[in-house]
Amino acid sequence: MSNKTQNILVVDDELSMREFLELMLTREGYNVSCAENGKKAISMINKKYFDLLLCDIRIGDISGIDVLRAAKKQNPHTVVIMISAYASAETAVEAMNEGAYDYVPKPFDNEELKQTIKKALDLKTIEHEKEILDSELKKTIHFGMIVGSSPRMLHIYDMVMQVAKTTTNILISGESGTGKELIARAIHEQSDRCDKPFVVINCGGIPETLMESELFGHKKGSFTGATRDKKGLFKIADKGTIFLDEIGEFSPPIQVQLLRVVQERVFKEVGGNEDISVDIRIISATNKKLEEEVIAKNFREDLFYRLNVIEIKMPPLRERKSDLRALAQHFLEKYSKEMGKEITKISSYAIDLLQKYDFPGNIRELENLLERSVALSNTNIILPESLALSIHKRRWVEGIKDKRFDLDEVPNGVSLDAILEEIEKAYVEKALDCSNGNKNKTAELLGLSLRSLRYRIEKLEIEK
Repeated sequence: MSNKTQNILVVDDELSMREFLELMLTREGYNVSCAENGKKAISMINKKYFDLLLCDIRIGDISGIDVLRAAKKQNPHTVVIMISAYASAETAVEAMNEGAYDYVPKPFDNEELKQTIKKALDLKTIEHEKEILDSELKKTIHFGMIVGSSPRMLHIYDMVMQVAKTTTNILISGESGTGKELIARAIHEQSDRCDKPFVVINCGGIPETLMESELFGHKKGSFTGATRDKKGLFKIADKGTIFLDEIGEFSPPIQVQLLRVVQERVFKEVGGNEDISVDIRIISATNKKLEEEVIAKNFREDLFYRLNVIEIKMPPLRERKSDLRALAQHFLEKYSKEMGKEITKISSYAIDLLQKYDFPGNIRELENLLERSVALSNTNIILPESLALSIHKRRWVEGIKDKRFDLDEVPNGVSLDAILEEIEKAYVEKALDCSNGNKNKTAELLGLSLRSLRYRIEKLEIEK
Protein backbone atom coordinates (compact mmCIF):
# COMPACT_ATOMS: atom_id res chain seq x y z
CA MET A 1 0.00 0.00 0.00
CA SER A 2 1.41 3.39 -0.97
CA ASN A 3 1.92 6.09 1.69
CA LYS A 4 -0.19 8.44 -0.44
CA THR A 5 -3.26 6.33 0.24
CA GLN A 6 -2.65 6.14 4.00
CA ASN A 7 -4.38 8.65 6.27
CA ILE A 8 -2.91 9.68 9.61
CA LEU A 9 -4.69 11.69 12.31
CA VAL A 10 -2.43 13.64 14.70
CA VAL A 11 -4.06 14.58 18.01
CA ASP A 12 -2.11 16.99 20.27
CA ASP A 13 -3.09 20.11 22.19
CA GLU A 14 0.24 21.83 21.41
CA LEU A 15 0.06 23.78 18.13
CA SER A 16 3.82 23.60 17.57
CA MET A 17 3.80 19.79 17.98
CA ARG A 18 0.85 19.39 15.60
CA GLU A 19 2.51 21.56 12.97
CA PHE A 20 5.82 19.75 13.33
CA LEU A 21 4.28 16.26 13.03
CA GLU A 22 2.09 17.32 10.13
CA LEU A 23 5.09 18.68 8.21
CA MET A 24 7.31 15.68 8.98
CA LEU A 25 4.70 13.06 8.04
CA THR A 26 3.51 14.94 4.97
CA ARG A 27 7.10 14.91 3.70
CA GLU A 28 7.04 11.12 4.19
CA GLY A 29 4.09 10.96 1.78
CA TYR A 30 1.19 10.44 4.18
CA ASN A 31 -2.15 12.25 4.13
CA VAL A 32 -2.13 14.05 7.49
CA SER A 33 -5.04 15.58 9.43
CA CYS A 34 -4.82 17.26 12.84
CA ALA A 35 -7.05 17.73 15.87
CA GLU A 36 -6.28 19.94 18.89
CA ASN A 37 -8.50 18.07 21.36
CA GLY A 38 -10.22 14.75 21.96
CA LYS A 39 -13.72 15.90 21.12
CA LYS A 40 -12.70 17.11 17.66
CA ALA A 41 -10.61 13.96 17.11
CA ILE A 42 -13.56 11.67 17.84
CA SER A 43 -15.77 13.74 15.54
CA MET A 44 -13.22 13.37 12.72
CA ILE A 45 -12.83 9.62 13.39
CA ASN A 46 -16.60 9.16 13.06
CA LYS A 47 -16.61 10.93 9.69
CA LYS A 48 -13.44 9.59 8.06
CA TYR A 49 -11.37 6.43 8.08
CA PHE A 50 -7.80 6.80 9.36
CA ASP A 51 -5.15 4.14 8.89
CA LEU A 52 -3.19 5.42 11.87
CA LEU A 53 -3.91 7.59 14.90
CA LEU A 54 -0.97 9.39 16.56
CA CYS A 55 -2.43 10.66 19.82
CA ASP A 56 -1.09 12.39 22.92
CA ILE A 57 -2.24 10.99 26.27
CA ARG A 58 -3.05 14.39 27.78
CA ILE A 59 -5.16 16.53 25.43
CA GLY A 60 -7.38 18.48 27.81
CA ASP A 61 -11.08 17.81 27.56
CA ILE A 62 -10.97 14.07 26.81
CA SER A 63 -8.00 11.77 27.51
CA GLY A 64 -6.04 10.14 24.74
CA ILE A 65 -7.17 6.75 26.06
CA ASP A 66 -10.79 7.76 25.39
CA VAL A 67 -9.85 8.74 21.83
CA LEU A 68 -8.08 5.38 21.47
CA ARG A 69 -11.21 3.53 22.57
CA ALA A 70 -13.39 5.57 20.22
CA ALA A 71 -11.05 4.91 17.28
CA LYS A 72 -10.96 1.16 17.94
CA LYS A 73 -14.72 1.04 18.34
CA GLN A 74 -15.26 2.88 15.06
CA ASN A 75 -12.73 0.76 13.16
CA PRO A 76 -10.72 -2.02 14.83
CA HIS A 77 -8.21 -1.91 11.95
CA THR A 78 -7.03 1.63 12.79
CA VAL A 79 -3.48 1.50 14.17
CA VAL A 80 -2.96 3.67 17.25
CA ILE A 81 0.35 5.01 18.60
CA MET A 82 0.21 6.95 21.86
CA ILE A 83 2.72 9.71 22.68
CA SER A 84 3.25 11.59 25.94
CA ALA A 85 5.71 13.63 27.90
CA TYR A 86 4.25 12.05 31.04
CA ALA A 87 4.93 8.42 30.29
CA SER A 88 4.37 5.88 33.04
CA ALA A 89 4.18 2.12 33.22
CA GLU A 90 0.52 2.29 34.19
CA THR A 91 -0.59 4.45 31.26
CA ALA A 92 1.52 2.43 28.84
CA VAL A 93 -0.05 -0.83 30.00
CA GLU A 94 -3.53 0.70 29.86
CA ALA A 95 -2.94 1.95 26.31
CA MET A 96 -1.63 -1.40 25.12
CA ASN A 97 -4.53 -3.24 26.77
CA GLU A 98 -6.95 -0.96 24.91
CA GLY A 99 -5.33 -1.95 21.61
CA ALA A 100 -2.55 0.60 21.06
CA TYR A 101 0.26 -0.59 18.79
CA ASP A 102 2.96 1.30 20.70
CA TYR A 103 3.61 3.96 23.32
CA VAL A 104 6.26 6.60 22.51
CA PRO A 105 7.53 8.99 25.20
CA LYS A 106 8.38 12.64 24.47
CA PRO A 107 10.86 13.89 23.50
CA PHE A 108 11.16 11.31 20.73
CA ASP A 109 13.76 10.71 18.05
CA ASN A 110 12.25 11.76 14.70
CA GLU A 111 13.73 8.87 12.72
CA GLU A 112 12.67 6.34 15.33
CA LEU A 113 9.11 7.70 15.31
CA LYS A 114 8.99 7.49 11.50
CA GLN A 115 10.26 3.91 11.67
CA THR A 116 7.67 3.03 14.31
CA ILE A 117 4.89 4.47 12.14
CA LYS A 118 6.17 2.66 9.05
CA LYS A 119 6.44 -0.68 10.87
CA ALA A 120 2.94 -0.23 12.31
CA LEU A 121 1.44 0.47 8.89
CA ASP A 122 3.45 -2.36 7.31
CA LEU A 123 2.05 -4.73 9.92
CA LYS A 124 -1.45 -3.46 9.20
CA THR A 125 -0.87 -4.07 5.47
CA ILE A 126 0.44 -7.59 6.14
CA GLU A 127 -2.55 -8.45 8.31
CA HIS A 128 -4.90 -7.06 5.64
CA GLU A 129 -3.15 -9.09 2.94
CA LYS A 130 -3.36 -12.20 5.11
CA GLU A 131 -7.12 -11.73 5.37
CA ILE A 132 -7.32 -11.38 1.58
CA LEU A 133 -5.06 -14.42 1.09
CA ASP A 134 -7.13 -16.50 3.51
CA SER A 135 -10.21 -15.50 1.54
CA GLU A 136 -8.50 -16.34 -1.78
CA LEU A 137 -7.29 -19.69 -0.50
CA LYS A 138 -10.81 -20.59 0.58
CA LYS A 139 -11.87 -19.99 -3.04
CA THR A 140 -8.86 -21.86 -4.45
CA ILE A 141 -9.74 -25.20 -5.93
CA HIS A 142 -7.61 -28.19 -4.95
CA PHE A 143 -8.30 -30.79 -7.63
CA GLY A 144 -6.57 -33.82 -6.16
CA MET A 145 -3.02 -32.58 -5.62
CA ILE A 146 -3.47 -29.73 -8.13
CA VAL A 147 -3.77 -26.17 -6.84
CA GLY A 148 -5.26 -23.36 -8.90
CA SER A 149 -8.49 -21.67 -9.86
CA SER A 150 -7.48 -19.69 -12.95
CA PRO A 151 -9.80 -20.01 -15.98
CA ARG A 152 -7.27 -22.20 -17.81
CA MET A 153 -7.11 -24.65 -14.90
CA LEU A 154 -10.88 -24.72 -14.41
CA HIS A 155 -11.20 -25.72 -18.08
CA ILE A 156 -8.67 -28.51 -17.56
CA TYR A 157 -10.51 -29.79 -14.47
CA ASP A 158 -13.67 -29.94 -16.56
CA MET A 159 -11.86 -31.95 -19.26
CA VAL A 160 -10.46 -34.34 -16.64
CA MET A 161 -13.96 -35.07 -15.34
CA GLN A 162 -15.26 -35.63 -18.87
CA VAL A 163 -12.54 -38.07 -19.98
CA ALA A 164 -11.96 -39.91 -16.68
CA LYS A 165 -14.82 -42.36 -17.09
CA THR A 166 -13.78 -43.32 -20.64
CA THR A 167 -10.96 -45.57 -21.86
CA THR A 168 -9.83 -43.08 -24.51
CA ASN A 169 -6.10 -42.48 -24.90
CA ILE A 170 -5.05 -39.05 -23.63
CA LEU A 171 -2.03 -36.93 -24.58
CA ILE A 172 -1.04 -34.26 -22.06
CA SER A 173 1.25 -31.63 -23.56
CA GLY A 174 3.11 -28.78 -21.93
CA GLU A 175 6.48 -27.51 -20.79
CA SER A 176 8.48 -29.38 -18.16
CA GLY A 177 7.30 -28.73 -14.64
CA THR A 178 3.72 -27.75 -15.51
CA GLY A 179 2.12 -30.66 -13.65
CA LYS A 180 1.40 -33.16 -16.42
CA GLU A 181 1.80 -36.17 -14.12
CA LEU A 182 -0.60 -34.64 -11.58
CA ILE A 183 -3.24 -34.34 -14.29
CA ALA A 184 -2.65 -37.95 -15.33
CA ARG A 185 -3.06 -39.05 -11.70
CA ALA A 186 -6.24 -36.99 -11.40
CA ILE A 187 -7.69 -38.75 -14.47
CA HIS A 188 -6.82 -42.13 -12.96
CA GLU A 189 -8.25 -41.24 -9.53
CA GLN A 190 -11.52 -40.04 -11.07
CA SER A 191 -11.85 -43.18 -13.22
CA ASP A 192 -13.31 -46.62 -12.54
CA ARG A 193 -9.71 -47.88 -12.33
CA CYS A 194 -8.87 -45.75 -9.28
CA ASP A 195 -8.28 -48.81 -7.06
CA LYS A 196 -5.98 -50.41 -9.65
CA PRO A 197 -2.28 -49.68 -10.41
CA PHE A 198 -1.11 -46.32 -11.70
CA VAL A 199 2.27 -47.02 -13.31
CA VAL A 200 4.59 -44.19 -14.34
CA ILE A 201 7.18 -44.79 -17.06
CA ASN A 202 9.82 -42.10 -17.59
CA CYS A 203 10.50 -42.70 -21.26
CA GLY A 204 13.73 -40.72 -21.20
CA GLY A 205 15.01 -42.19 -17.94
CA ILE A 206 15.45 -45.81 -18.98
CA PRO A 207 18.60 -46.81 -20.93
CA GLU A 208 17.87 -47.88 -24.50
CA THR A 209 19.40 -51.32 -23.89
CA LEU A 210 16.99 -51.99 -21.02
CA MET A 211 13.89 -50.32 -22.44
CA GLU A 212 12.27 -53.36 -24.08
CA SER A 213 12.82 -55.52 -21.02
CA GLU A 214 11.49 -52.84 -18.63
CA LEU A 215 8.35 -52.24 -20.68
CA PHE A 216 7.44 -55.77 -21.73
CA GLY A 217 9.38 -58.04 -19.37
CA HIS A 218 11.65 -60.93 -20.28
CA LYS A 219 12.09 -64.68 -19.95
CA LYS A 220 14.89 -66.27 -18.00
CA GLY A 221 17.93 -66.81 -20.22
CA SER A 222 16.67 -64.54 -23.00
CA PHE A 223 19.89 -62.47 -22.79
CA THR A 224 23.06 -62.29 -20.73
CA GLY A 225 22.12 -61.41 -17.17
CA ALA A 226 18.50 -62.57 -17.46
CA THR A 227 18.73 -65.02 -14.55
CA ARG A 228 14.99 -65.08 -13.89
CA ASP A 229 11.68 -64.18 -15.45
CA LYS A 230 10.76 -60.51 -15.10
CA LYS A 231 7.32 -58.97 -15.36
CA GLY A 232 7.22 -55.79 -17.50
CA LEU A 233 5.62 -52.49 -16.53
CA PHE A 234 2.77 -52.98 -19.00
CA LYS A 235 1.87 -56.24 -17.27
CA ILE A 236 2.16 -54.62 -13.83
CA ALA A 237 -0.31 -51.93 -15.00
CA ASP A 238 -2.93 -54.50 -16.04
CA LYS A 239 -6.49 -53.36 -15.14
CA GLY A 240 -5.08 -49.93 -14.27
CA THR A 241 -3.50 -46.92 -15.95
CA ILE A 242 -0.07 -46.55 -17.49
CA PHE A 243 1.45 -43.09 -17.80
CA LEU A 244 4.10 -42.68 -20.50
CA ASP A 245 5.94 -39.53 -19.45
CA GLU A 246 7.92 -37.73 -22.19
CA ILE A 247 6.71 -40.11 -24.88
CA GLY A 248 8.76 -38.22 -27.49
CA GLU A 249 11.94 -39.79 -26.09
CA PHE A 250 11.07 -43.30 -27.32
CA SER A 251 13.36 -44.60 -30.07
CA PRO A 252 11.87 -45.68 -33.44
CA PRO A 253 12.19 -49.45 -32.66
CA ILE A 254 10.36 -49.06 -29.36
CA GLN A 255 7.73 -46.92 -31.09
CA VAL A 256 6.99 -49.84 -33.43
CA GLN A 257 6.42 -52.21 -30.50
CA LEU A 258 4.41 -49.60 -28.61
CA LEU A 259 2.10 -49.12 -31.59
CA ARG A 260 0.93 -52.73 -31.32
CA VAL A 261 0.25 -52.36 -27.59
CA VAL A 262 -1.73 -49.17 -28.20
CA GLN A 263 -3.75 -50.74 -31.03
CA GLU A 264 -4.34 -54.24 -29.68
CA ARG A 265 -3.33 -54.12 -25.98
CA VAL A 266 -1.07 -57.09 -26.77
CA PHE A 267 2.73 -57.58 -26.58
CA LYS A 268 5.42 -60.26 -26.27
CA GLU A 269 8.04 -60.53 -23.54
CA VAL A 270 11.71 -60.48 -24.56
CA GLY A 271 12.56 -64.09 -25.32
CA GLY A 272 8.89 -65.12 -25.18
CA ASN A 273 6.64 -66.52 -27.91
CA GLU A 274 3.20 -66.03 -26.44
CA ASP A 275 1.09 -62.90 -26.76
CA ILE A 276 0.23 -61.26 -23.45
CA SER A 277 -3.02 -59.32 -23.34
CA VAL A 278 -3.55 -56.43 -20.92
CA ASP A 279 -6.46 -54.18 -20.02
CA ILE A 280 -4.85 -50.76 -19.58
CA ARG A 281 -5.68 -47.08 -19.93
CA ILE A 282 -2.83 -45.24 -21.70
CA ILE A 283 -2.06 -41.64 -20.85
CA SER A 284 0.96 -40.03 -22.48
CA ALA A 285 2.75 -36.75 -21.87
CA THR A 286 5.28 -34.70 -23.79
CA ASN A 287 7.14 -31.41 -23.54
CA LYS A 288 7.91 -31.59 -27.25
CA LYS A 289 5.74 -30.50 -30.16
CA LEU A 290 5.03 -33.98 -31.45
CA GLU A 291 3.53 -32.67 -34.70
CA GLU A 292 6.95 -31.24 -35.54
CA GLU A 293 8.62 -34.50 -34.48
CA VAL A 294 6.30 -36.36 -36.87
CA ILE A 295 7.23 -34.00 -39.73
CA ALA A 296 10.92 -34.47 -38.88
CA LYS A 297 10.40 -38.28 -39.00
CA ASN A 298 11.43 -38.62 -35.35
CA PHE A 299 8.03 -39.87 -34.24
CA ARG A 300 5.66 -42.24 -36.01
CA GLU A 301 2.61 -40.51 -37.40
CA ASP A 302 0.31 -43.51 -36.81
CA LEU A 303 1.44 -43.78 -33.18
CA PHE A 304 0.95 -40.06 -32.66
CA TYR A 305 -2.68 -40.17 -33.79
CA ARG A 306 -3.34 -43.30 -31.71
CA LEU A 307 -2.04 -41.63 -28.56
CA ASN A 308 -3.47 -38.18 -29.26
CA VAL A 309 -7.18 -39.01 -29.30
CA ILE A 310 -7.81 -36.22 -26.78
CA GLU A 311 -5.15 -33.63 -25.96
CA ILE A 312 -4.96 -31.69 -22.71
CA LYS A 313 -2.64 -28.69 -22.95
CA MET A 314 -1.04 -27.59 -19.67
CA PRO A 315 -0.34 -23.85 -19.48
CA PRO A 316 3.08 -22.65 -18.27
CA LEU A 317 3.12 -20.85 -14.92
CA ARG A 318 3.77 -17.49 -16.61
CA GLU A 319 0.34 -17.82 -18.27
CA ARG A 320 -1.48 -18.57 -15.01
CA LYS A 321 0.13 -16.03 -12.68
CA SER A 322 -3.19 -15.57 -10.87
CA ASP A 323 -2.51 -18.99 -9.32
CA LEU A 324 1.02 -18.12 -8.19
CA ARG A 325 0.11 -16.78 -4.74
CA ALA A 326 -2.00 -19.84 -3.89
CA LEU A 327 0.67 -22.20 -5.24
CA ALA A 328 3.41 -20.48 -3.26
CA GLN A 329 1.31 -20.61 -0.08
CA HIS A 330 0.59 -24.31 -0.72
CA PHE A 331 4.29 -25.14 -0.99
CA LEU A 332 5.11 -22.92 1.98
CA GLU A 333 2.68 -24.82 4.19
CA LYS A 334 3.85 -28.17 2.81
CA TYR A 335 7.54 -27.64 3.54
CA SER A 336 7.00 -25.72 6.78
CA LYS A 337 5.16 -28.78 8.08
CA GLU A 338 7.78 -31.21 6.76
CA MET A 339 10.63 -29.23 8.33
CA GLY A 340 8.84 -28.52 11.60
CA LYS A 341 8.89 -24.76 11.10
CA GLU A 342 6.16 -22.22 11.80
CA ILE A 343 6.47 -20.09 8.67
CA THR A 344 2.99 -18.85 7.88
CA LYS A 345 3.25 -16.14 5.24
CA ILE A 346 5.06 -14.84 2.19
CA SER A 347 5.51 -11.06 2.28
CA SER A 348 3.86 -8.93 -0.38
CA TYR A 349 7.28 -7.76 -1.65
CA ALA A 350 8.40 -11.39 -2.03
CA ILE A 351 5.21 -12.17 -3.98
CA ASP A 352 5.87 -9.12 -6.17
CA LEU A 353 9.32 -10.48 -7.01
CA LEU A 354 7.90 -13.90 -7.81
CA GLN A 355 5.25 -12.32 -10.04
CA LYS A 356 7.98 -10.57 -12.05
CA TYR A 357 9.88 -13.81 -12.69
CA ASP A 358 8.95 -15.98 -15.69
CA PHE A 359 9.74 -19.36 -14.06
CA PRO A 360 11.15 -21.27 -17.04
CA GLY A 361 11.02 -24.37 -14.82
CA ASN A 362 7.35 -23.67 -14.09
CA ILE A 363 5.65 -25.09 -10.97
CA ARG A 364 8.50 -27.49 -10.25
CA GLU A 365 10.90 -24.54 -10.08
CA LEU A 366 8.52 -22.61 -7.81
CA GLU A 367 8.23 -25.62 -5.50
CA ASN A 368 12.01 -26.07 -5.31
CA LEU A 369 12.40 -22.34 -4.63
CA LEU A 370 9.93 -22.43 -1.73
CA GLU A 371 11.50 -25.58 -0.32
CA ARG A 372 14.94 -23.93 -0.23
CA SER A 373 13.51 -20.68 1.14
CA VAL A 374 11.76 -22.46 4.00
CA ALA A 375 14.93 -24.38 4.79
CA LEU A 376 17.03 -21.19 4.90
CA SER A 377 14.53 -18.85 6.58
CA ASN A 378 15.09 -17.82 10.19
CA THR A 379 11.80 -15.91 10.53
CA ASN A 380 8.11 -16.84 10.44
CA ILE A 381 7.63 -14.94 7.17
CA ILE A 382 9.28 -15.35 3.78
CA LEU A 383 10.84 -11.99 2.93
CA PRO A 384 12.44 -11.06 -0.42
CA GLU A 385 15.90 -11.72 1.04
CA SER A 386 14.65 -15.08 2.35
CA LEU A 387 14.05 -16.31 -1.19
CA ALA A 388 16.83 -18.69 -2.17
CA LEU A 389 17.45 -16.96 -5.48
CA SER A 390 21.19 -17.45 -5.83
CA ILE A 391 20.86 -19.31 -9.12
CA HIS A 392 18.71 -16.52 -10.55
CA LYS A 393 20.25 -13.52 -8.77
CA ARG A 394 22.15 -12.14 -11.75
CA ARG A 395 19.13 -12.51 -14.02
CA TRP A 396 16.87 -10.79 -11.50
CA VAL A 397 19.24 -7.89 -10.81
CA GLU A 398 19.72 -7.33 -14.53
CA GLY A 399 15.95 -7.49 -14.90
CA ILE A 400 15.58 -4.42 -12.69
CA LYS A 401 16.83 -2.26 -15.56
CA ASP A 402 14.23 -3.69 -17.92
CA LYS A 403 11.30 -3.78 -15.50
CA ARG A 404 11.90 -0.27 -14.18
CA PHE A 405 10.44 1.20 -17.38
CA ASP A 406 8.14 -1.67 -18.37
CA LEU A 407 5.12 0.60 -18.70
CA ASP A 408 3.17 -2.06 -20.57
CA GLU A 409 2.67 -3.81 -17.23
CA VAL A 410 0.74 -0.87 -15.76
CA PRO A 411 -2.68 -1.88 -17.22
CA ASN A 412 -2.27 -5.26 -15.48
CA GLY A 413 -1.51 -3.59 -12.14
CA VAL A 414 1.88 -3.05 -10.52
CA SER A 415 3.21 -2.35 -7.05
CA LEU A 416 5.04 0.96 -7.42
CA ASP A 417 6.34 0.80 -3.85
CA ALA A 418 7.88 -2.63 -4.48
CA ILE A 419 9.45 -1.52 -7.77
CA LEU A 420 10.97 1.62 -6.26
CA GLU A 421 12.24 -0.28 -3.23
CA GLU A 422 13.77 -2.92 -5.49
CA ILE A 423 15.60 -0.24 -7.50
CA GLU A 424 16.68 1.65 -4.36
CA LYS A 425 18.07 -1.51 -2.77
CA ALA A 426 19.96 -2.44 -5.94
CA TYR A 427 21.61 0.99 -6.12
CA VAL A 428 22.59 1.04 -2.44
CA GLU A 429 24.05 -2.47 -2.63
CA LYS A 430 25.97 -1.59 -5.81
CA ALA A 431 27.37 1.58 -4.22
CA LEU A 432 28.42 -0.37 -1.13
CA ASP A 433 30.24 -2.84 -3.39
CA CYS A 434 31.96 -0.03 -5.28
CA SER A 435 33.15 1.56 -2.03
CA ASN A 436 34.12 -1.75 -0.39
CA GLY A 437 31.58 -1.12 2.35
CA ASN A 438 32.83 2.40 3.19
CA LYS A 439 29.63 4.19 4.16
CA ASN A 440 31.03 7.71 3.77
CA LYS A 441 32.12 6.88 0.21
CA THR A 442 28.80 5.11 -0.47
CA ALA A 443 26.83 8.15 0.68
CA GLU A 444 28.97 10.36 -1.56
CA LEU A 445 28.38 8.11 -4.58
CA LEU A 446 24.61 8.23 -4.03
CA GLY A 447 24.44 11.93 -3.17
CA LEU A 448 23.08 11.17 0.30
CA SER A 449 23.94 12.27 3.80
CA LEU A 450 25.50 9.57 5.98
CA ARG A 451 22.43 9.63 8.20
CA SER A 452 20.13 9.15 5.22
CA LEU A 453 22.24 6.26 3.96
CA ARG A 454 22.13 4.53 7.34
CA TYR A 455 18.36 4.95 7.40
CA ARG A 456 18.04 3.32 3.98
CA ILE A 457 20.34 0.43 4.90
CA GLU A 458 18.16 -0.28 7.94
CA LYS A 459 14.90 0.21 6.07
CA LEU A 460 15.92 -2.04 3.18
CA GLU A 461 17.49 -4.57 5.57
CA ILE A 462 20.75 -4.59 3.62
CA GLU A 463 23.58 -6.65 5.06
CA LYS A 464 26.22 -4.22 6.29
